[in-house]
Order: sequence, then structure tokens, then C-alpha cells
Amino acid sequence: MSESSSLDWNHELWNSLRWTLEAFGISAVCFVLAAALLLRYTRWGRQFWRISGDYFTGRESAPTWALLAVVLFMTVFAVRMTVLLSYQGNDMYTALQLAAQSFAQGDAPALDAAESAFWTSLVVFAVLATIHVARSLLDFYVGQAFDIRWRRWLTDHVTTDWLEGRAFYRDRFVDAGIDNPDQRIQQDVTDFVQISRSLSMGAVGALVSLVSFTKILWDLSGPMTLWGTEVPRAMVFLVFAYVLISTIVAFWLGRPLIQLNFWNERLTANFRYALVRVRDGAENVAFYRGEGVERHGLLSRFAAVLRNYWRIVYRTLKFNGWNLGVNQVAVVFPILIQAPRFFSGTITLGDVTQSATAFGQVHDSLSFFRESYDVFAGYRASLIRLDGLRRANHDSRALPSLDAVDADDTLELERVGVRTPDGAPLVTDLELTMAPGDTLVVKGRSGSGKTTLLRSLAQMWPFAEGVVRRPAGRETLFLSQMPYLPLGDLRTAASYPGSVEDHDDDAIREALCKVQLGNLVDRLDEEADWAKILSPGEQQRIAFARIVLLRPAVAFLDEATSAVDEGLEYSLYDLIRTEAPDCILFSVSHRSTVDQHHARQLELSGDGSWQLSMVSV
Repeated sequence: MSESSSLDWNHELWNSLRWTLEAFGISAVCFVLAAALLLRYTRWGRQFWRISGDYFTGRESAPTWALLAVVLFMTVFAVRMTVLLSYQGNDMYTALQLAAQSFAQGDAPALDAAESAFWTSLVVFAVLATIHVARSLLDFYVGQAFDIRWRRWLTDHVTTDWLEGRAFYRDRFVDAGIDNPDQRIQQDVTDFVQISRSLSMGAVGALVSLVSFTKILWDLSGPMTLWGTEVPRAMVFLVFAYVLISTIVAFWLGRPLIQLNFWNERLTANFRYALVRVRDGAENVAFYRGEGVERHGLLSRFAAVLRNYWRIVYRTLKFNGWNLGVNQVAVVFPILIQAPRFFSGTITLGDVTQSATAFGQVHDSLSFFRESYDVFAGYRASLIRLDGLRRANHDSRALPSLDAVDADDTLELERVGVRTPDGAPLVTDLELTMAPGDTLVVKGRSGSGKTTLLRSLAQMWPFAEGVVRRPAGRETLFLSQMPYLPLGDLRTAASYPGSVEDHDDDAIREALCKVQLGNLVDRLDEEADWAKILSPGEQQRIAFARIVLLRPAVAFLDEATSAVDEGLEYSLYDLIRTEAPDCILFSVSHRSTVDQHHARQLELSGDGSWQLSMVSV
């Protein structure tokens, strides 16, 4: 190699491999120790661990740590490539300087040597660039694989936690209620995963770069006289002082962005939810001619989004303005310091360019936390929202509910009490026993607690006590006034909450025909939002088809025939008594025509008292 080479490139492969492995080992140990301290002693670290700790400690965590190790190794390797490219740049510009000097002096041998060194540096660059491109592509793939795997686990974990114990319903009764869980599960999980990796690996890369390029800067830096005092290796101390001051100011400017980003996510989600509400209620809005009211409501919510967003804009202008100014000064700072030494012949042009590169890398490494503060602010908002959802799920499951005991084929209520949220009694000490085939209709004025009693028996209403004994699982079926129709094909809607694998198409078609929906039997494969296609009466008939398919031991019906005429109502109840004669029917209805299908009647007064009697038809 040429004597002007800054490194012995013939042996650099093994030197770099050894350096990378050593740096990786040190970085891995420091990463784990720093993570442990942050998780223990910072609020946001504890929030992180509550959200995702199981991912790193569960039975299947070994592949996670292996993939994380690869991501960390690629981060360290990227720093080494940057270091090598800085030395290659030094060689190239030094060769150009020597060539210019040799040409001016008419020294042909020296010119040939400089030219050879230049072309050698380009060969080195070609090798380094090829490795760098391959490394970048592999780094992208590994990083995305890590994100996808973590995102899949976290989405499953958060979704399961939200659905478990009917938290998705009961969280409305938690004092610190939850807003927009859909956004938290979709957007915040994505942001949490992606930013966790980018910030953590960015911090590792910044610190490794800081150590690596500080050594280069130390070797290239010279003394400087400041206020009559000679400061050795002045450029190293100046860059540290420069970035420290600029970082303190940046943190002060950027701190309000944490709360502003949190409110931006909340207000944007509220606006989006309002739009979805209009879309879902389009028919009712159109009937009421409510476009003006909806427009006012939507624009009011959007105005709140814009007010908060302008606050983010003004704060970001201050934050980014400071950072941009600091970064621009940092471009010429090392050149200004090294220029006198270059003009005196103490250092070469390559040394100047490498000094600028090293200074920039040290500056960027020290500035990583300053420039990432706005990203961290958004990250904190996602952490707060995900941890808030987790906490609300936990609190909602801790709310009281009826004690449910599995029974074979009977329904028993023992000292069941139901109250309003403010403690007023609706039902007090209800005692009831029903055997297979028994029927009961619940009557009472509006507000007396009929539907609330059903919610209590389903363990949804938290202001209840007592014991309910009923068949477990899908042997007990609750039918609300407006049945829920999941997204998907009609086969899925008819089988809900059972699985489509539990019923063949012939059985589903037969059930639809029995509830007088024969016009739909050829549309089982059609995927649509069936709640928008079917009329309320057709949706209620779908619910009765589910009874035919599932044959539950107990069926609770809440105004389940309110959208059909009396003749069809009679046919549907008669169908159930024919298809499932042993099914216990527990109905809530205002219609007197429903009474004839039941043997007993439970009358609720609304003040806690109740009366059980035989139905007189």
C-alpha cells in the first residue's frame, strides 16, 4: 500500500472484524444495563415494561433476543463502516493534495505515486461501498422482521387483554374511562414498536460513533489558545461544550411537545370516530335531515384538532429552528479551527476533511438525544395511551359482577340485586329457578331495570351482586334488541358467536328458510357489512336463526322481536318452541303479544321490588 494510506487496508478486514465483535460485546452489556436502569427508575421505562415486558421474558423470548442481538450487531457494524469510509476519504483527498503539489513542483515520480494512491483509495471505496450497500439492505430487512414479529405479538396481546373479561364493554364504568381503543391498538402499537427500535438502536449507534470518532478527532486535533490559555486537543472539548449547551436549550424548548402530541392523538381520534359515527348512522341522519348538526359537530371537533396542531407548529418552529441553526454552525466549525494548521502545513487536506467528518459524527452523536426529543415526545404519548388502555382493562375486570356458576341445564338466580350507578335499587334479592323448557317474560315500565337485569346476568353490569347458575359457554345465548352482525360473509353472520366450521352450509340455509329469510340462502359467500344491508327485522330474524343453529340450553331475549310484525313474532317464538323445546326462554318485552309464549311473568317495579306470577292469556 502507499505510504500515504491512513490505514493498512491489507489487514483491515480482520482488524475490523475484531473491532466489531469487541464493540458488539461491550455495547450489548451496556445496552442491557442501561435498559435495566431505565425500566426500574424512569416512569416511561416502567410503562414500557408493563406494556411489553412479557415479550422479552416469556417462554418464546429466545428468538426475540436472538433477533435483537442481530439488530444490535448491524448497528455497531454500521458505525465501523462509517469509520472506514472516513479513513478512505482521508486517503483520497490527501492523494489529490500530494498530486497537486507534485504537479506544481514538476516531481514526476511523486505525481505517479500520488496518482497510484488515489486509484487505490477508489478501489478501497468500491469495496467499502459494496459492503455498505449490502449491510444497509440486510439491516433494513432484519429491522423490519424484528418490528413485524414484535408488532404481531403486541397487537395480539393488547387485543386479547382488551377483550378479556368483557373489558371492552366494562371500561366505560371505570372512573378514568378510555377513549378510542381502536386507535391505541392499531396506531399506537405500530408507533410504539417502530420508535422503540429506532430510538434504542439510534442511541447505541450514537454512543458507539461518539467513542469511535472522538478518538479520530483526538488524533487530528491540535492545541488552541483561548483567552491567553493554550488548550490541548481543543476541538474535542469545544464540540462537547457546544453540543451540551445546545442540548439543554433544545430540551427546554421541546418539553411541551410531549403533552401536545398526546392531545393531538386524542383529538384526532375523536374527530375520526365522529366521522365513523356519521357513516354508520347515515340512514338515520338522512331521515332526520341532520346534516347541519353533524357538520357543526364535525367541524367543532376538527377546530379543536387545528388549535392543538397550531400549538405543535409554533413549538416545533422554535425547536427545529434552534436545531437547524446549531447544525449549520457545526458544518464550518471544525474547518475554521483546522484551517490555520492546514495553511501552516501541519496537516493535510485529507486530515481537514476527516476532521470535519469526525467532528460531524461526534456532533451528531451528542445531538442525537436533542434532535430526537420531538420523536420521543410522540413516543411518550403512545406509551401513555397504551399503558392507559392496559390499566383501564385491569380496572374494568376488577369491577364487581354477579358470581356465575356453571350448571348443566337449569337457570337459578340467588339473591340477585341490581342497582343504578348512583346506588338506587332496581332489583333486590331476586330468587328464581327455571328448568329445561321453562319460559319467563320480564315486564315493567321503562327504566324499571329490565335490560339492566339482563346485563347483570351476562356479568356486564358492575352494579350487581348475587349468584347466577346457568349452562356454561355457548349453551347460554343472549340476544339483544339489535343483533350484532360481524364483518364478513353471511355464513359468518348467521353462525355468530359460533364458528362457521360448526355448521355446514345446508344447515345454515335451512335455518334461514325457517326464519323466513329464504331470499338470502344463495348469498352465504357474499362478504359485506350486513348490518347496513339487512333491515332491523331481518337482523332480528338472523338472531333467531342462530338459536336454531346453536340450540342453546338458555336463551335471553331483549326485545328480540320489536322490529317484526305480530304475525312473524308468533312464528319465530313458535319455531323456537318446536326446534328447541328444552331451551329455557328468558324474554324482556314491552309487547303484550309476547306474553302468550311464556308460562311465567316477572314484574319489576323499578324500586327494587318484584313480583313473580303465572301468565294469564
